[in-house]
Amino acid sequence: MAALLLLGLSSGLPLFLSSQTLQAWMTQAKVDLGSIGLFSLVSLPYSLKFLWAPLVDRYAPPLLSQTLGRRRSWLALMQFLLAVAIGLMFFQQPTQALQALAVNAVLIAFLSATQDIVADAYRSDVLEEAEMGAGIGVFVLGYRIALILTGSLAFILADRLSWPVTYLCLGGLMLLNIGVTLFAPEPQRDLGPPPTLLDAVWRPFQDFIQRSGWQRSIVILIFIVLYRYGDALLNNMATPFLLNPDTGLGFNPATGLGFTQTDIGAIKGGMGLIATIVGTLLGGSILSQIGISRSLWIFGGLQALSNVSYWILSQLGPNYAFMVLTINVENFCTGLATAGFIAFLMSLCNPTFSATQYALLSSLMAVSRDILVAPAGKVAEATGWPLFFLITLIAALPGLALLPWFAPWQSDPVLPRPGMEDPDL
Repeated sequence: MAALLLLGLSSGLPLFLSSQTLQAWMTQAKVDLGSIGLFSLVSLPYSLKFLWAPLVDRYAPPLLSQTLGRRRSWLALMQFLLAVAIGLMFFQQPTQALQALAVNAVLIAFLSATQDIVADAYRSDVLEEAEMGAGIGVFVLGYRIALILTGSLAFILADRLSWPVTYLCLGGLMLLNIGVTLFAPEPQRDLGPPPTLLDAVWRPFQDFIQRSGWQRSIVILIFIVLYRYGDALLNNMATPFLLNPDTGLGFNPATGLGFTQTDIGAIKGGMGLIATIVGTLLGGSILSQIGISRSLWIFGGLQALSNVSYWILSQLGPNYAFMVLTINVENFCTGLATAGFIAFLMSLCNPTFSATQYALLSSLMAVSRDILVAPAGKVAEATGWPLFFLITLIAALPGLALLPWFAPWQSDPVLPRPGMEDPDL
């Protein structure tokens, strides 16, 4: 558990360094807004990581793997290369060599996405069924701590030193994570890599379908897209709803509530983040007691119902106390649902192909978060905020309606994992 906590920290540390934190540096350097907006494309490797996940499953760094094994050798290599790539940002100058900065940022995102592939696979391989809840909770806790470090403390450090020196310090922190990997336990359930690269690409699909059947597999994949769709719709519009572009005009239901950026940053980025961490840890603990299937029902239902708090806020107007309550309730329920959903995805993975299968499933999850939410703004404009938040509640129902097909209340785990539940496998 200690290793998973620190590996979560290592996994979360690079995320903002090629996105929000980098944008802050570029803004301070007076880079034009058009260029800053285009820099969102440097995070594309996070959405495409499934393309090279089979390589991670099939191959291992030749020298390191003899000592550290298949998963930990990849982790150590990625952490070293990330430390170097983050440290190289010390030499970048946004106002003079923007292309070089972009290449460096893409390199960080690519190495970070690869580290995520391996970290997710390691977590799936090392945790026994009874440990899943606690393991997920502490991993997400480490990940969120890293987001606090790079999303808040890095800004404070940059004010006192400079952005180049801040990146150099964070590169040094990443280098320290190699020590965690060296002493992390080796998975006891590692069945070895696929025999060929073709097997690494094709057999994860074949294995998943064989264990579930065609019809059930399709239902599960649709469920992965839809389970958190209502929450994704809400989160896509939550900040525009809480803010009001027409400063000084008071509450305008057509635009937003009129809270300041300081209000949103302190509550949504501070208390909300803590609520998410608490929800994830509690969700992991409950999951260990009631199992994955029941967690999907309970946590998914609470996640959907939490959207009602935004509907009530849209009726009340700019009520500060209820805004604080709304953000904390929604983030807490999101943490619960995160614990159950990650455990569900892990339960679908065969240890032989866990890197590829988890990367594919998590990329599929991103469809609702990044693509299906695109019309949310137009829907909110057409309906107004109160009706929009009721629509987000309705959007959560199809995912829950699919649960009886593959995760009935009395059934757990969702799919048999080779080497665990079914000894014949």
